[in-house]
Amino acid sequence: MLDNTHENWKSRAAGLSFPGQAFIDGKFTDAASGKTFDSINPATGEILTPVAECDEEDVNRAVAAGRAAFEDGRWSRMAPGDRKAVMLKLADLIRENLTEMALLDSLDMGKLVTDAVTVDAPGSAHFFQWYAESIDKVFDEVAPTGPGDLALVKRVPLGVVGAVTPWNFPLDMATWKAAAALAAGNSVVLKPAEQSPLSALRLAELAAESGVPDGVFNVVPGFGVTAGKALGLHMDVDCLAFTGSTAIGKMFMQYSGQSNLKQVWPETGGKSPNLVFADCEDLDAAADMAAFGIFFNQGEVCSANSRLYVERSIKDAFVEKLIARAQAMQPGDPLDPASKMGAIVDEKQTQGIMRFVEDGKKTANLVTGGDRVTVEGKGCFVQPTIFDDVSHDNPLARDEIFGPVLSVIPFDTEDQAVTMANDSIYGLAASVWTDNLSRACRVSDKLMAGTVSVNTVDALSAMTPFGGMKQSGFGRDLSLHSLEKYTALKTTWIKYKV
Repeated sequence: MLDNTHENWKSRAAGLSFPGQAFIDGKFTDAASGKTFDSINPATGEILTPVAECDEEDVNRAVAAGRAAFEDGRWSRMAPGDRKAVMLKLADLIRENLTEMALLDSLDMGKLVTDAVTVDAPGSAHFFQWYAESIDKVFDEVAPTGPGDLALVKRVPLGVVGAVTPWNFPLDMATWKAAAALAAGNSVVLKPAEQSPLSALRLAELAAESGVPDGVFNVVPGFGVTAGKALGLHMDVDCLAFTGSTAIGKMFMQYSGQSNLKQVWPETGGKSPNLVFADCEDLDAAADMAAFGIFFNQGEVCSANSRLYVERSIKDAFVEKLIARAQAMQPGDPLDPASKMGAIVDEKQTQGIMRFVEDGKKTANLVTGGDRVTVEGKGCFVQPTIFDDVSHDNPLARDEIFGPVLSVIPFDTEDQAVTMANDSIYGLAASVWTDNLSRACRVSDKLMAGTVSVNTVDALSAMTPFGGMKQSGFGRDLSLHSLEKYTALKTTWIKYKV
């Protein structure tokens, strides 16, 4: 059993070694330029390790390795049962190295290690296992034809898949892209966020250990303007999957048009609404989940429920419940199991959050939080913050803050709540709290969001697709549907003598 104490986690962290080189064609390697950048622990400001700063030349090497592996069939034409066995082994290896994977994410981007070891790392193992199990259970088609004709419709891998992933869930997001792409038979070139590359590099090492052939899974750490752009513009990348900001998602679509018209699957920004109606019988549960929906992972969640619409008759009482929960969720050392929130990923993000907070103090009613704090005099930490009576046109209610900042907005009617909830450029997720079944169905149908959670927040599963509408993008991760974006439909029509 895991010794879940602060001292144990600090001891394990002190003995950890950090992967820092790129992983290309089955081995760790320096960037061709020899350049590195520092991976920094946002909770302490300490440098964890120098990391290879990959650029266009390194991306070219990784894509070439992926293409060679795809063309010779070492993975793309491997028997489904054998490919499945390799991915199941990878899932097992993640579980065997659970504490290490959790620590890499916690130290690299500031998330609570208890969340990383109970949610992120086990979830990644589960998703690799789930997609491994799908390999020999997804069937091709035979189209209806007349006598003398046989039309086969197959789903075939695209080739080389580029994946650009964010820093808020480093291991999870790498898994969401890579597991499905690999299950479909593709080669993968992964560019993790420069703020949090360590778990992706360790994942590549575990993939090689599991039996993923050389060249099939490559990781090129680096910056978006160099390595990310090089992937987006590469003429031999067949598909690019991206999770990140809406602005960068638009750039990748432009890169596609400027290069080889590669498929681009963006999952971009969010500003998810959470609608609480007076006919919700368990307001304590609604308050618990409303707090979780914005303060989990320091609010650094693309689908965070950052807009809270509460029916006016219960609004004041509900806000009091939220204040109590926020005040009980103060940030602390991410390695301390007693901490309720961790560190913000870096100084830039912290300053960006605080600009929203300082501007919000002038335009809305700050009811709790609102300060940047330190832990033992160090780190990037922001208190859980709630603004009440926020105007619907306030930037607090419209812009993606990506931090622990909640905007509370009252409503009087169901139609008003739905109208305000839909009045956003984003459409990633939404939540509804009501014990009226008709209202639950009616409001869910009207909300423009990829996932609507009723009497919970941010519901997801390996079995259901995750993605958005409007400027939250149209890429879908998870479920069997995600295999569609990593495959092409190929028809083979055979005429034969009857």
